[in-house]
Amino acid sequence: MHDLLTNASGTVPAALTPLEAVLTDVTNRYPVLEWIRRSPAARLLASLAQSPDNLSHQALETLPQDANTAYVRGLLVTAGVLPQRQENLARLEIWLAGKLAQLPPHHVTIVRPFAEWGIVKDARRRAARGRYSLAAYKGDCTDIRVTIKFLAWLDDQDLRVSDLAQAHLDDWASTHPTQRTRLIPFVRWVHARRIVRDLEIHHRPTQLPGTFQDEATHQAELLRCLTDTDLPLPMRIIGALVRLYALPLTRIVELTTDQFHHDADAAYLTLDRHPVLLPPMLATLLDEQIAQLPDPLPPSGRRRLLLPGAVPGRPRNPAGLADQLRHHGLPVRAARNTALMEAITDLPPIVVADLFGMNPATAHRWSQLAGSSWAPYLEDRQRSRP
Repeated sequence: MHDLLTNASGTVPAALTPLEAVLTDVTNRYPVLEWIRRSPAARLLASLAQSPDNLSHQALETLPQDANTAYVRGLLVTAGVLPQRQENLARLEIWLAGKLAQLPPHHVTIVRPFAEWGIVKDARRRAARGRYSLAAYKGDCTDIRVTIKFLAWLDDQDLRVSDLAQAHLDDWASTHPTQRTRLIPFVRWVHARRIVRDLEIHHRPTQLPGTFQDEATHQAELLRCLTDTDLPLPMRIIGALVRLYALPLTRIVELTTDQFHHDADAAYLTLDRHPVLLPPMLATLLDEQIAQLPDPLPPSGRRRLLLPGAVPGRPRNPAGLADQLRHHGLPVRAARNTALMEAITDLPPIVVADLFGMNPATAHRWSQLAGSSWAPYLEDRQRSRP
């Protein structure tokens, strides 16, 4: 590793000495040696060591944004060589810059302000609150991509955005039914700026969930997650969190170790703003998982992912995680639907929304599906006020 990072002056740049210490302070050095010999990411790191003064997030953004660049960036951030940042937000900004560079000028004049003020501004606000997830990044990219596709469709119809009428919008929505929802942000944006008038496009009717588990299957899978030592530890933890708290995988992969804590009597996991009591068996699994994580890297105090992905400092891919769980006989959608139905049946919807960080409108739809209502809870709440 010393040879890999040595520059033309014959020394390891001071900025990279923390990384050298991290990668050589391991019990089994053979995986690191294999990485040095064979990995394109290692060769990229060696080339960066030749110009340590240019070592920054901005410099890395000039490189191809592939898996090797992502891995090296993760290493440098995890070791404290580069500052932490909201990576999903940065990916959105990099992706947008590349996409704009490919568009014809008359599309850029529309897409750039829409993306900057209608999408990225909101993404920055969510990132500041720590809630800009990988799923949100992918959704925002899709909104922009569908808008670009819609503008190309307008070109084919020999129309400008200012010419857009309801009939045109209805025609596009009918021929692109799976994308109509993704065009809503753009339609609202051009309407708010009076570029168009009196246009409406609505979300498709919400489809009620149709996949559930019977109680025996749900409980058997939960028990398996808590007790089956043949299952990989991360799969046991994730499967239990889905079945106990109806957490989506996009939230589970973002959990950090500081959200888990003990007091004298019990263990808790903070979901959104509220600590949730954990069953002792799940708390034990979380203790085992944290004990297996690498020691905190300098500078201390950095947040560590509870279930880190392959790229240092990056969470797991929820889609790939769903495939892994399915491979181990732990389906996600049916289990989450069942857990959510149980929660909404036992607790008022507004409590479920607040406790699990769910959108209140979503909790209300589930309450309707469960045959319950917010009215009794709201009446009790009104009576309890002084």
